[in-house]
Amino acid sequence: MSDSGSPAGQLLSGQLWAAFCDDLKRAGTQVLGDDIPRDELTRAEGFRYLTRLLRLALEKHVEFGNPDFPQFYSLSHETAKIGNDNPDNCYLNCAVDGSREYLIRGNRGSVAYLSIETKAGSFAGGGDMAPTGHVQVDRLDVAGNGDFELLVSAREKPGNWLPMAPETDSILVRQTFRDRARERPAELDISCLNPRGDSCLDPAIFAAQLSRVAPFVTGTAGLFRQWMTDFERHLNALPANDQQMCLRAGGDPSIYYHNSRWRLAPREVLVVEFRPPRVCQAWNLQLSNHWMESLDYRYHRISINDHAAVVGPDGTICIVVSHEPLRGDLAEHFPNWLETAGHGNGAMLLRYVGAVEYPPVHTRVVSLDSLWGEGGRAQ
Repeated sequence: MSDSGSPAGQLLSGQLWAAFCDDLKRAGTQVLGDDIPRDELTRAEGFRYLTRLLRLALEKHVEFGNPDFPQFYSLSHETAKIGNDNPDNCYLNCAVDGSREYLIRGNRGSVAYLSIETKAGSFAGGGDMAPTGHVQVDRLDVAGNGDFELLVSAREKPGNWLPMAPETDSILVRQTFRDRARERPAELDISCLNPRGDSCLDPAIFAAQLSRVAPFVTGTAGLFRQWMTDFERHLNALPANDQQMCLRAGGDPSIYYHNSRWRLAPREVLVVEFRPPRVCQAWNLQLSNHWMESLDYRYHRISINDHAAVVGPDGTICIVVSHEPLRGDLAEHFPNWLETAGHGNGAMLLRYVGAVEYPPVHTRVVSLDSLWGEGGRAQ
């Protein structure tokens, strides 16, 4: 007979489920704070955000939570997003255990950038997700046809090796595209070389997994809610972030981040100007909503990268963020325009991949009418 206070006992009595529902209900306070914009769109997206985080948390902790039988899945994609997710990326995630050993087999594909990291921790623990190991696949021994194998372990291995630490519990893969229509994504498969359990549902393990779901929802929402509060200090500007802060929240050590916050009145536009680094594997600028979810890039032009951007005669990139698409002469003079997709405020991020210098980024808010004046004078 299970102890009524144990996870198994709480599972049998229904207390575990009741506690899960209560914790999930409390997560709604993240959407109702005084620091949150009170417009209907932000509120609706906030509650939708919680449902999306719930889906991701169930995937992470329950459906794909067995490190003995790991599978790649996506913790950020078109309809569920975390922390200024990159519209140019395909993210893959996987549960692992730092005391096991794993083998990744795959084909590199043709994407611009492919990195694989091991991580420990969770957004539920305050966002401490700095890498415990990191490789760029292009620096590994890869066959001429793109095939490769990668050993993953806490103990160093000869050849292609991705380090873990004893506390490592997940893998994150980033694939960065310049042009999704023309590039071939990587193909990856992973297996545990020394599993200790089996694939059957264990009630005690399930109870522990379910208990982690609501804290993931609340912790993720709370972390990036705090970021947006902090970004108010540099509204409509794009200064460099504290890069260690970005790493602790799951960032890539090969990426340099400029996270910030934007807010525009109905006939205002934001002009962003910078010179891309001379050495840089890729860069992009994106717009997100208040919850740091990228705006819906399936239907709206909300990001631009080094492949698509038009470079000015002096090597400067000029990007215009507008509530309405630019057309005609204005679009000709300002070809790098992005639309806010019905939003009046949100987050934004400029990232450099593999850069060795980090030029300043200049921003200004002007009226749409004055932009017409600038466009008329442009050569």
